[in-house]
Amino acid sequence: MSQALNLIAGDVLRFTTAGSVDDGKSTLIGRLLLDAKGLLEDQLAAVARTTARRGDTGMDLSLFTDGLTLEREQGITIDVAYRYFATPRRRFIIADNPGHEQYTRNMVTGSSTADVSVILVDATRGISQQTRRHAAVASLLAIPRVVVAVNKMDQVGWDRAVFEKIAADFAGVAQSLGIRGVKLIPLSALEGDMVVTRGDRLDWYTGPTLLEVLETADAGQPSGHLRFPVQLVSRSRFGKGEEHRGYMGRVESGTIRVGDTVVAWPLGLEARVADIVTLDGTLRAASAGRSITVVLDRQVDVARGDLLSHAHDAPSVVRRFDARLTWLDREPLAQGRRYWLKHGTQTVRASIETLHSRLDLTTLKPVSDAATLAFNDIGTARIVTGRALIADTYAHNRATGSFILIDEATNHTVAGGMISRLEHG
Repeated sequence: MSQALNLIAGDVLRFTTAGSVDDGKSTLIGRLLLDAKGLLEDQLAAVARTTARRGDTGMDLSLFTDGLTLEREQGITIDVAYRYFATPRRRFIIADNPGHEQYTRNMVTGSSTADVSVILVDATRGISQQTRRHAAVASLLAIPRVVVAVNKMDQVGWDRAVFEKIAADFAGVAQSLGIRGVKLIPLSALEGDMVVTRGDRLDWYTGPTLLEVLETADAGQPSGHLRFPVQLVSRSRFGKGEEHRGYMGRVESGTIRVGDTVVAWPLGLEARVADIVTLDGTLRAASAGRSITVVLDRQVDVARGDLLSHAHDAPSVVRRFDARLTWLDREPLAQGRRYWLKHGTQTVRASIETLHSRLDLTTLKPVSDAATLAFNDIGTARIVTGRALIADTYAHNRATGSFILIDEATNHTVAGGMISRLEHG
């Protein structure tokens, strides 16, 4: 099999786009899909008809991603729009995030599994408050790679000085947030220059196009440590008819193999993997993303919310930790108030013991004397749980390092959290 076919078979890049309203996010994705030949004939025809009904000429590229009727009527992105396409080199999953502050909840959701964050900046306006917010979310979610697409270069006469000024301004933002390895690309989503093809009007830029960056970026969760949260315990008959207890769930990271010695947390009980069962039969091994039933060689006390790992790369068992929070509720954070904390397959009672700081999006500095977090605020806090969590820091493992907080009374999701420091003992 050729290298290209191998890449298509197994290499998927998840990337997200974010930018202020009218920065051209939807147009950029439409251009990417169109020029990379990721659209079907009926999609092209439907957008051409909609464009004509509006009295416009040509094709409104933003319509390829503005999927909701309300979005098309208002000309803005409200929900996260997911699109899928492939090139000869790899497959892609795009999350086109809403840009307005009101939809930060959607933006965090769309970015939570991204390998790359593409942040758009309007060349006619430069770095905005929302650009800072999008960069802060990318930092908060520890997205491994950030690409800044300086769009609408056609509207500033393809001026190199404009691009370099924006690049210098964003360098300051990245330094304040601790974002490393940022790639900046000047482009025009409307005209197509530097999106898929280079064009001939940005000849002073010698770097890669946006598609070239996306085709060569590393993909996937960097952690290779086995993390298997147990979702359900079942009693079934496998193999020769003996009754076994099976532990059902999804491998969040790493690989589990028949014969492996694993540890069941939080009790720290060891057992050997006797079988790995799926609806399609048994497996010798299963890797991240696979839903399986694990059968152990002996009975151990394991319940929903417990976790299997290898002994040499164990997670932490904690009841107190520091976390970065994005506050998503209209009701502000209340220190000492009890919430439900959902972490993996486990839900426990929790409270915010201390609010350490709130991020000032203008200065990008933490405000250490903040009394609360309001709607769409980003901050850091210490959280204590009623029962032990089996966790990692978010930088170490996304699946076991993230959680949500839920209001006990309303069942609203009030915050998304990423564990930054674990307190042992």
